[in-house]
Amino acid sequence: MIIVYHQNNKIVKVGAQTKNVFSENKSIGKNLIEIAQQFPQDLIIWSHISLESHLNVEKIDEIFHQEKIMASYNLSPNNFISNNIGYVDSSPFLKINKEVSYPTWIMSSNVGGIHASVLLLLKNQIKIDADFDYFLNSIAKLGMSKGLLCYSDPKLLKDCSQIFPKHKENKSLLFRFVKQHYKTRWIFLLFLDLFLYKRTLAVFPFLMSFFYKKRGLKIDTFNEIKAESNNKVIEKGTIDVIIPTIGRKKYLYNILKDLSLQTFLPVNIVIVEQNPIQESVTELDYILNEDWPFQIKHIFTHQTGACNARNLALKEVKSEWVFMADDDIRIQSDFLEKTFQVIKKEGVEQITLGCYQPDYPLDKKIKQKFQWGGFGSGCSMVKAENIKTLTYNMSFEFGYGEDSDFGMQLRNLGHDILYSPTPEILHLKAPIGGFRTKHILAWADEKIKPKPSPTVMLNKILNFTQEQIEGYRTVLFFKYYKVQKIKNPLRYYSNYKKQWLKSQYWASKLNSKQ
Repeated sequence: MIIVYHQNNKIVKVGAQTKNVFSENKSIGKNLIEIAQQFPQDLIIWSHISLESHLNVEKIDEIFHQEKIMASYNLSPNNFISNNIGYVDSSPFLKINKEVSYPTWIMSSNVGGIHASVLLLLKNQIKIDADFDYFLNSIAKLGMSKGLLCYSDPKLLKDCSQIFPKHKENKSLLFRFVKQHYKTRWIFLLFLDLFLYKRTLAVFPFLMSFFYKKRGLKIDTFNEIKAESNNKVIEKGTIDVIIPTIGRKKYLYNILKDLSLQTFLPVNIVIVEQNPIQESVTELDYILNEDWPFQIKHIFTHQTGACNARNLALKEVKSEWVFMADDDIRIQSDFLEKTFQVIKKEGVEQITLGCYQPDYPLDKKIKQKFQWGGFGSGCSMVKAENIKTLTYNMSFEFGYGEDSDFGMQLRNLGHDILYSPTPEILHLKAPIGGFRTKHILAWADEKIKPKPSPTVMLNKILNFTQEQIEGYRTVLFFKYYKVQKIKNPLRYYSNYKKQWLKSQYWASKLNSKQ
């Protein structure tokens, strides 16, 4: 491990056995690349010189448990990249919970680390910026979607109450960053949103951004680095499977058969069968009539709804791990075994698997492991201990957003979610089941229909920044115009404002019920 201490955007000290490993005349970024070339097998830690005594060296191995991890921690009241980035970036990685390890590409020069092998793979693909903060944020933004695991982690420091100065607002830097890391159209939307919501006319930063070239990384940039985590996440290795179901007897039987043929058998299967007809009884006779190599806990309820069904199932989980499944999926016989292999290799405790319909184009399938911005309630393996205090928010019942919200609950407890393309799940998208009974939503009779759906709005309010909500409002304004009937722009704008306010009203009512 090489520790680099810096001040005023220059390296002032390096904790290494070899002398003269850095040049005072070069930028921190260039020095880091040269240090990586001298120590290609080492982890490189950066720290502001004032934090030297607070560096939590004992936790370094725990934080950087594999080579494809980049982590930092910001002690300033705001980020180097302005919160206005939310007008462009709709991911859940901006509203950072600084109390826990949180997945984010927002990096800080205060303290952090990256493995030398990562820097060496990037040295010919990313320009080494003179500004260290810009360089770090660029690496993380480009690398995250290619499999670099990026975090804000308070464990990097110990016994530290120090607060660094607030970053100055720099619109030119923001526009440059957007131009270099997002599609060009976002420059125009950023300019518009700053005018609409911040009453700022950023003409010069907007125009200057066109002098910068877009940056990018090869899709296989980090494939050379083999993920071998030293994080022991599997102890007992026991699995429970939860499956909510409604009106899909044949499909459920098929997935139960798939589970019974697993090379690594689950211990318990928890089935929550829903049927809204009060006099009805279970149709799942094969649960008792056939022999199964696992215990089946069968819950029958007249209350429909995926959120309620999954909450009932989660209460019954007894094993170390839980596979959250749908009733219309199919899996190979080695699915659970291979999933555990990925979990062990990556050292992660939450993983969402590739889940595709039979006719899904092969060239459109995601082939890269990376930090997932969503969560798949029907295609994820999760460590049971991490969700024992969590429930699906019933405000989302019969709407949209419960998966996203559950994923955010996990992240806010310090639990990252990895997407893995394999082992793959086949999703049959059965034509029956789902919302079997037409649920009348509370806002169904409103003369002015809420836009977006109040549950979508609720998810935005609970889990995203104000700038992200406003940015979404602008994007939806343009997208919705194409599909609705009012073609007079002024009338459409007036009506859209009313619909947005109506959505906020109902989202607030939904939230107050919790």
